Amino acid sequence: MKLDDSLGYLISNTGRKLSNVLTNQFTRYNITTEQWTLLNRLVEWEGISQKDLASQTEKDPANVTRILDQLERKGLAVRRLNPNDRRSFLIYATSKGEELNHRLIPIEEQTVQRLLKGLSEQQVQMLKETLNQIAENANTMMRVQSIHQEKKKNDTTNTVEP
Repeated sequence: MKLDDSLGYLISNTGRKLSNVLTNQFTRYNITTEQWTLLNRLVEWEGISQKDLASQTEKDPANVTRILDQLERKGLAVRRLNPNDRRSFLIYATSKGEELNHRLIPIEEQTVQRLLKGLSEQQVQMLKETLNQIAENANTMMRVQSIHQEKKKNDTTNTVEP
């Protein structure tokens, strides 16, 4: 099979191109698409925990910490002690972050619309449904793999030497 015939490669490559196009659009605002993803969620989910933010954005917790550090340095987000659990923080977009997010949403929407040029509304809807199904299947596979890895690990640690 040629690489160009691989659906996995096509999906990955298309996602990377979309990210690169958006990154170029966002450059003048001094924000990356990764940072904007978190900022957008912070505006949407005001006062979210870092753990929940990682889950909502499907990003590695360590990566979320790094991106939040960058957003804080830029004055776009702030961490506040969680009043219900002093061991954790709740994260909020600042007014500067909310304003920037408000400016970037139409840029993202216009960029995606230009990338979808030539597709009917029906094709766009079908694409969304297809990508959501692929993502759901991938999440299921990752959960199963995680269970198998944990079981394998437990089997190894519970092995009794004769």
